[in-house]
Amino acid sequence: MAKTQKSISDEICDYLKKQKLSPIPVQTLNEDMETTRYFGGDLKEFIAAAKTLGAKGIFVETLYLEEDEFYYDSGMDDEEYMALYGDEECCNGECKCGKCASTSSATNKKSKKSKDDDDSDVDGVYFEPEDLDGLDLTLLKPQMAKYLDRVGEACGARLTVPGVDHLEVEIFADWYDDFAELVDEASEAIEIDPTDALRQAQAIFEAEEAELAKEEDKSVKKIAVHPPKKTAKSKKK
Repeated sequence: MAKTQKSISDEICDYLKKQKLSPIPVQTLNEDMETTRYFGGDLKEFIAAAKTLGAKGIFVETLYLEEDEFYYDSGMDDEEYMALYGDEECCNGECKCGKCASTSSATNKKSKKSKDDDDSDVDGVYFEPEDLDGLDLTLLKPQMAKYLDRVGEACGARLTVPGVDHLEVEIFADWYDDFAELVDEASEAIEIDPTDALRQAQAIFEAEEAELAKEEDKSVKKIAVHPPKKTAKSKKK
């Protein structure tokens, strides 16, 4: 029977045991209630720091590749977006909230850019990175598609030294580091020129759709019409 390959999380736990530290599997820590210090070194340096702090055990939280990592996230939430680009007529023309003026100026600035910069618009619309939230990054980096089969797979672990101030580090599998690099490259392309990034994504999408349609056409079997064959019985007649 084939050996079951260990996940990155299992390998880390085995390594911690060899270092005479007890791995303690946990779910997500309550980040709102706890103070976290993010460690800047590698695993060996983290273990040395943990021992210096007198740790006897380390929390180990397995991390998994999630589907939403394949889509662009500007980091701007809905409230921030509305503050910048919301409806300038939210108070029906009579500002009572104090936000309409700033929203209006941001919207006007956005409109001015679309008129003045002919090279930075698609169909007369100027885009900001946050406008592309949710864009499928595989349209900018097709190499990312090979990682779709890994969704739900353990890609790393978050290690935390318990204490008043939690010391934390995240360790990832090599394949996830390669994936994350592609995500960073695609995200950077959006942030440098969102309009051009959208144009590229549309071109790749249309090319994929055309290729798919072509493959579907090939799969349709053409049935040739032939006259019925004469059987021995029909010849006797």
